[in-house]
Amino acid sequence: MARMTEEEADALDELWTKTTPPLKHGAGGFFTRQRELLASLDNISAEYISSQAEALHQSPAEIIAAMVRKELAATA
Repeated sequence: MARMTEEEADALDELWTKTTPPLKHGAGGFFTRQRELLASLDNISAEYISSQAEALHQSPAEIIAAMVRKELAATA
């Protein structure tokens, strides 16, 4: 995986800082989105993420994001 230059990192930071992510209208509330997120996983993965989220008082999305950041850090 190629590393970003400082200029690329600054541009990406500015993009995400100044751009509002589009919201899905009619996509349901928080719990609907969490259920849909977990529905895309196999049962073992969904159960693991759900139990970690409950134990750590975080959302499943936060658990997945932490796992992705850890994996990215390991490959850097």
